[in-house]
Amino acid sequence: MPRDSPSMSPRRAWSFSARERRLFLLAAGNVDTFEDGYLDRSDVEPIEDPGQAWNALTIGAYTEAVTFDDHEAGYEGWTPLAPKGELSPHSRTSVPFHRQWPAKPDVVLEGGNVARSPNGSTFDTPYAFQLLTAKAPINDGRLLTVTCATSAATARGTHLAASILADYPSLWPETVRALVVHSAEWTPAMRARFDAERTRQGRVALLRRYGMGVPDLSRATRSAADALTLIAEDTLRPFDGNGKTREMNLHDLPWPTDVLNELGGARVRLRITLSYFVDPNPARRGWQRRYRYASHGLRFDVRRPTESSDDFRKRINQRALAEEENRSTTHSDAAEWYFGPEQRVAGSLHTDIWHGTAADLAKRGAIAVFPVSGWWKERPDRDRSGTGTRYSLIVSIETPGQEVDIWTPVATEAGIPIVIET
Repeated sequence: MPRDSPSMSPRRAWSFSARERRLFLLAAGNVDTFEDGYLDRSDVEPIEDPGQAWNALTIGAYTEAVTFDDHEAGYEGWTPLAPKGELSPHSRTSVPFHRQWPAKPDVVLEGGNVARSPNGSTFDTPYAFQLLTAKAPINDGRLLTVTCATSAATARGTHLAASILADYPSLWPETVRALVVHSAEWTPAMRARFDAERTRQGRVALLRRYGMGVPDLSRATRSAADALTLIAEDTLRPFDGNGKTREMNLHDLPWPTDVLNELGGARVRLRITLSYFVDPNPARRGWQRRYRYASHGLRFDVRRPTESSDDFRKRINQRALAEEENRSTTHSDAAEWYFGPEQRVAGSLHTDIWHGTAADLAKRGAIAVFPVSGWWKERPDRDRSGTGTRYSLIVSIETPGQEVDIWTPVATEAGIPIVIET
């Protein structure tokens, strides 16, 4: 089989007729002045309106541009302000946001760098630190020009999202948004900062600077033999019209159980992204009260190795009730998640990474998606739960450093044709 095989086809529980959905990609906004400690400056410059929107995919900027062009005179002795792979000096963050507001940007793409003069008194954006683009209008005979900052990064993000949709035209917008974020990885420079941070609160602060990192089209649209991606598109009805939680969905996924058991104590990685759209409450801004901005919220949880399906359902029901009453809950496997159940819940896109042994993961092939409160629950006259709310669940298993094929067993179980190259 080829090592790059199409990701698993989406599963839909039933047909869903609803209002047409669109995916908006928004720029995080730009910092207007530069200084040596530019990261500190970016961390106090909040995402610009409307980049804070819950349903949008907000794009920040990072940079790999650190080399000056020999043909561009006037920059002798100048240095790049941002190191390679770091946040672009142009990019804003959501570090100043209230913790209940979404972490933005969702991802970062190339947005160019800034040059610093030898004495640090002047900053500039040479051509070499910007991105090439088409010129309009063409009034001087030149077809090309340069651009930079988060608008340029957003243009690249739009191309990425459109490319995903071109490969899989039937995907929901919720799924395209999820795949962009799910495919993102932190650069070595970003990863070094995450690795040095020992608290989850510190990791979330970095998430509000970098998002989930730099997305990649190949990771978004393909499963490798040693990196399996599963996609589930589904709906559920959050409330029953009387202020009570109505449904939860249990996804019993096709799982490479035998392969994982053979790997035993080898370290593996599970990554989960849950994406859905909410209806904002026009009467409230949503900053002060947890459940007043969004129509509803969704959460995910993974079955523990020692749980039966019935025990798993009971625990999810208890957790959903605790969320309804705004009570804290204990999570016995919280330490194995990079951000953790309490830190990944802001907004309408939730993503987290689990690390553990392959044998442990072999027993975790069930994921629950369940609702938590929102203004739909408080306004039954405007509650649209009856028509169902859509969501996309993306699940990836990675076995780095292990010469195993986890894709083929799942593809066989799911009935996906396997192409053999000769």
